[in-house]
Amino acid sequence: MARVTSTDQRWMTLALEVGRRARVWSAPNPAVGCAIVRDDALLSSGFTHPVGQAHAEVHALSQTPDAVGATVYVTLEPCHHTGRTPPCVDALIDAKVARVVIACIDPDPRVAGKGIERLKAAGIEVVQGVCESEAQQDLRGFFLRLQRGWGRVTVKMGASADGRTAMASGESQWVTGVGARADVQAWRASSDVIVTGSGTVAADDCALTVRPCDNRFDGDDWSRALTAPSLRAVIDSRGVTPPLANVVSGDVPTLIFTEDATSLDVAMSSNVTQVKVPTDDGGLDLRQILLALGERGANEILIEAGPTLVGALERQNLIDQWLIYMAPVMLGPDARPLHSAHFSSLAHAHRYAIVSHDMIGDDLRIIMRPATGD
Repeated sequence: MARVTSTDQRWMTLALEVGRRARVWSAPNPAVGCAIVRDDALLSSGFTHPVGQAHAEVHALSQTPDAVGATVYVTLEPCHHTGRTPPCVDALIDAKVARVVIACIDPDPRVAGKGIERLKAAGIEVVQGVCESEAQQDLRGFFLRLQRGWGRVTVKMGASADGRTAMASGESQWVTGVGARADVQAWRASSDVIVTGSGTVAADDCALTVRPCDNRFDGDDWSRALTAPSLRAVIDSRGVTPPLANVVSGDVPTLIFTEDATSLDVAMSSNVTQVKVPTDDGGLDLRQILLALGERGANEILIEAGPTLVGALERQNLIDQWLIYMAPVMLGPDARPLHSAHFSSLAHAHRYAIVSHDMIGDDLRIIMRPATGD
């Protein structure tokens, strides 16, 4: 049986932290982290780069002149196949590392244990399952896309303490504080696509861009994020998105999902792609939209929309994660709710588990996931 040392969890925790820095640009590849250690000292670390560039292991190896006899901690099984880059297992074998500690197996059928077999055949000791649950959660969007065709769907909402998002008039700037709005920018940058509805475009003229600000990201994080800005998408069944709307301006690509792609103004800029989607239950087929985003490699899908679209997602049980910023203010019963989904009884309502709660400035950030999921 492979030997697990008392320091494995500590170094794998570092590899997880390093891997999270890749979220801003790794898709469609998973955001993997790697740490190379010898004699309980860090030699180097690395993370996944954009498609066609170095994977985490290769990036880490490039940061140290000598990894002979070292232990490599990597959050996902090293790849065995040749894609846009050579197999990572070959790079590890050529570097003459002694031991590879893996958090979780890659479910991609091109890998799925083959990388581990190749390392063992080369005489390298392999340990797997260290910090496995943490790594699986970090890579959840990638895993979901492989399993069902689309990535993790996170709904972001800013709300009052009585669960309202805007006044009845639509006034909503600003329910939450500066700190919460800055934190959202890190979530936007860590998502592969930011999705809204045509109603939100009409009400707020939102840009859905990623804007550097003072939050948990440092300068290097923002440099990477701006290298690969998140795709924008508008769900617009009636084709009413104006050609001068902020969401279709600038150089960032925008998808517009609509029932009739010819209904949109021909004056749309060249960065806009119109995608025809069939209707379902009175609106556009949301599953088909999510599948289309999955085909474009989106592992992390961030929804920033009003109660109608969010309600449709909730009603169809398509939300994997809620990101709620709750402000210490009461807006009253006439203000707009978080979502418009209706349930006939408490038994039919969807149950969630609160997985984290943190103060961001004066606001409470709550992250919830389905109670029956992982």
